Amino acid sequence: MEPMEAAVGGKAVDAYRKALATAASAAAYAVMARSMARELLPEELRAAARWAASALGARVGWGQRDRRTLVVRSQPSSTGAGADDNLLFEAARTYLASRLDPRAMRRLGVTLARARDDAGRASWRRLLFLEPGGSTFDDFEGVRFTWTCVEPTSSGGASGGGSKKKAKKGGEPSAGGDRDFVLELSFDAQHTDVAMDRYVPFVMHAAEEVEQRERALKICMNEGRMWYRMSLHHPATFETLAMDPALKRSIVADLDLFKSRRDHYRRVGKAWKRGYLLYGPPGTGKSSLVAAMANHLRYNLFDLDLSHVQFNTSLQWLLVGISDKSILVIEDIDCCCDAVSRKDDKAPPVRTCGRKEDDGGDDDIDDGPAPESGAPPPRTAPPPNKSNSNQVTLSGLLNFIDGLWSTIGEERIIVFTTNYKDRLDPALLRPGRMDMHIYMGFCGREAFKTLAHNYFLIDDHPLFPEIQELLSEVEVTPAEVSEMLLRSNNADVALRGLVELLEDKKEKKKQAVPTEEKQSEEEEAGKEEAASREQPSK
Repeated sequence: MEPMEAAVGGKAVDAYRKALATAASAAAYAVMARSMARELLPEELRAAARWAASALGARVGWGQRDRRTLVVRSQPSSTGAGADDNLLFEAARTYLASRLDPRAMRRLGVTLARARDDAGRASWRRLLFLEPGGSTFDDFEGVRFTWTCVEPTSSGGASGGGSKKKAKKGGEPSAGGDRDFVLELSFDAQHTDVAMDRYVPFVMHAAEEVEQRERALKICMNEGRMWYRMSLHHPATFETLAMDPALKRSIVADLDLFKSRRDHYRRVGKAWKRGYLLYGPPGTGKSSLVAAMANHLRYNLFDLDLSHVQFNTSLQWLLVGISDKSILVIEDIDCCCDAVSRKDDKAPPVRTCGRKEDDGGDDDIDDGPAPESGAPPPRTAPPPNKSNSNQVTLSGLLNFIDGLWSTIGEERIIVFTTNYKDRLDPALLRPGRMDMHIYMGFCGREAFKTLAHNYFLIDDHPLFPEIQELLSEVEVTPAEVSEMLLRSNNADVALRGLVELLEDKKEKKKQAVPTEEKQSEEEEAGKEEAASREQPSK
């Protein structure tokens, strides 16, 4: 019996070994076949094979997984046609438009809308979208999500009864032309928490960033309690600003840090805002720096003219009308509020800044009735004040900047510009109101090199050493240098004219020194004579 049992055991071991060898060979052939398929078969054929395998598995129930599908409609169907738009639908459409690759999809929708680039030139804005029946994949944290575009039935349309989809705000066409459609987001059931808690917020945030980069910037002016909106096409950037390079880098770093610190401001219990004071002589680029900040952050500009604000309550209404992700600018703040007292409400009237009237524009009006021409009304002179008790006070302005009203809205930047920093009330300048003080000085060597590159695309010239030496001896603003460079398209001619300007300023400076010394001597003599006259009288 024992020899027979040993023989049977030996046969079982041999059979087991043969089975393992066969399985290993089959696995090796499978790996080799898969590698050959990847190398030899086109992606379309492999995709068709995967689809056929999944369809066969679904029919016979092999490897079937529990799936979940989120239906994203343009409007909640239960609330009727007058309901607000579904923010997730708009965000998903924007997000997918930035992800779709026309080279990798057989069928794809596209629309073109008129737009303008940052320089104000006419251009086209392209928008890609899924057509009904189309689908695409998106991988997030190791999970594959499937987006599918579905045309709704006439009885259960996303907008109620299959009505035509309205155009987007701002006049842009809808992604699907005048047809409505539904987006479906599918994923494995085990990843439901990932989809709801992380992927959907990610799509919302990514879409917000895309819209922020691509949106057309606006500049808004105030009249009464309303803001009027016009397109902003200022070409200034930090690359073209005539400033010290180290100062530019510090400003850009500060702006980027501010933009990324939403959670930080909430954690420390502060309003998400930051203040910048730009001061220096006229013509040193303060307004250009504001425009560069707006272009860098893609924030709208709100240009507040305090001479057109009669009461503190009007100032509060204007604050309510400022959108998030914006820059509030008060130019020449020393002209607007140097006569305002915050000690009592019986302050003298706010002085007019003497700013030029705006030329108007052809854009729409953000608030209030539109004039017949479609342009905002010109800013009129403030009405004469019958009583000094109803004027904007410094305390009202401070509450606007740093008080309770400053917490309405978030991600805002406040910029004051002035030619005379010493005229401003110290209460306006402390940290928390004006966090960063930026001196915009005269044109230096590096600023001149930036201007020369902007105008003539040159980084060196035989006249550069002479010009840079003269710049260290005289005071000239970037605006004056730009004016000389604009006078000719020939770099030699323009730079020679700049040398003449600088030499003329140097000569005038030499002539002014003896005159100043003579005046000081005359003043000292006058003081001594007055003192000698007082002594006998005593």
